Amino acid sequence: MAVDSTASTWSQRFEQGLHPAIERFNASITFDIALLQQDLDGSVAHARMLGRCGVISEAEANALIGGLEAIRAEAAAGQFQPGLEAEDVHFAVERRLIELLGSLGKKLHTGRSRNDQVGTDVRLWLRSQIDAIDLDLQRYERALLDLAERHVDTLIPGYTHLQRAQPLSLAHHLLAYVEMAERDRARLVDVRKRVNICPLGAAALAGTPVPIDRRQTAEELGFEAIYANSLDAVSDRDFAVEFMAAASLVMAHLSRLSEEVILWASQEFGFVGLTDRCATGSSLMPQKKNPDVPELVRGKSGRVFGHLMGLLTLIKGLPLAYNKDFQEDKEALFDGVRTVRDCLEAMAILFEEGLDFRVERLEQAVTTDFSNATDVADYLVARGVPFREAYQLVGGLVKACLVEGKLLRDLPLERWQALHPAFGSDLYAAIAPRQVVAARSSEGGTGFEQVRSQLRQIRARLGSGPQAP
Repeated sequence: MAVDSTASTWSQRFEQGLHPAIERFNASITFDIALLQQDLDGSVAHARMLGRCGVISEAEANALIGGLEAIRAEAAAGQFQPGLEAEDVHFAVERRLIELLGSLGKKLHTGRSRNDQVGTDVRLWLRSQIDAIDLDLQRYERALLDLAERHVDTLIPGYTHLQRAQPLSLAHHLLAYVEMAERDRARLVDVRKRVNICPLGAAALAGTPVPIDRRQTAEELGFEAIYANSLDAVSDRDFAVEFMAAASLVMAHLSRLSEEVILWASQEFGFVGLTDRCATGSSLMPQKKNPDVPELVRGKSGRVFGHLMGLLTLIKGLPLAYNKDFQEDKEALFDGVRTVRDCLEAMAILFEEGLDFRVERLEQAVTTDFSNATDVADYLVARGVPFREAYQLVGGLVKACLVEGKLLRDLPLERWQALHPAFGSDLYAAIAPRQVVAARSSEGGTGFEQVRSQLRQIRARLGSGPQAP
């Protein structure tokens, strides 16, 4: 019986091709073509290994490598555009190789399966993307650092529960997000270690009787190790979940900072102005200038969080070993990486040229509240008064000031001394906002000298480094 040409991808166990709708449903070529370069890299390494191990001749290996490089050149010229009939990038490459080399092209798949092949491709791709995200994070950090260095002496209200708490150096506030980004980088470095393990040679699930050298291909492709268990090699997607968890934290941190920028840019806060380079207007209200960049970043965080949940759900009920469900990991990874990189770039640009901090407004904000109340208590503590007693005295005084419509700085010295004889005329200097900030000199605190020290440490840790494009 003649075999349908559309079934020729498979063995002669099949007599008919797929239903057209099922062919579309089954195919991944529309998105996994993004792995073409990694598939070619893995195939070149595999062909070279087959030649060195004597599975094929060196001449055959060189011819296969030449064919694969020809496909790479075709792709670069826009001439390699497989359709749905190829199903996925792996078959697309193999089919074109056979067209170029004839029956020799059929030898490339010796000793491997699409199961270990796709696992290798995805790891190679994600490894390079993690490296690129690290550069993106460095650019974002430098944008914050540059701004922080210009605003060590600028004051900003610090909040807890979104209520005024204590004044801060604006640089100190920005450096908190640099520390978050540094943890993000450290997490990605750790994830990369588990991405960088090679499954190639595990074949479909059980290994292969072909005398291959898995460590040779792993070394050529830059992997640090190989999977010790062939079942685990083809069915492990922990690395994808780990990456998306780390990516979700990157987005959570970007979203937190975005929320602050949105608040700061509001008329109610008025702490920053948005430059025309990073803001849009309203189609109806001509006075509006909208913080679209941080709003989009805040919104896009949900996409990455969703991909994390999707990947966890994907793997939670899968029996060993490979299952077609794994086809669903790639779109999540591709979109997650793209979203993180786009958001990091946008936020870097926002802090490089999109914000104008209104120093006078910030200065006014920290001089018209009771965020120096703790410093009054600290003043008494330094003079031997137990903290809890000082705390209660100041709390009662703040209550009275609120009724009278006065600030602590407005009270005459006689009023202070009537409250407690330890108060002296030096109190007014001690509770001035700039002194309140300067006094917080504990390591890691917001005191100006501490902040300058933190800036030096972070700048040294980060180095000048390569800039992301």
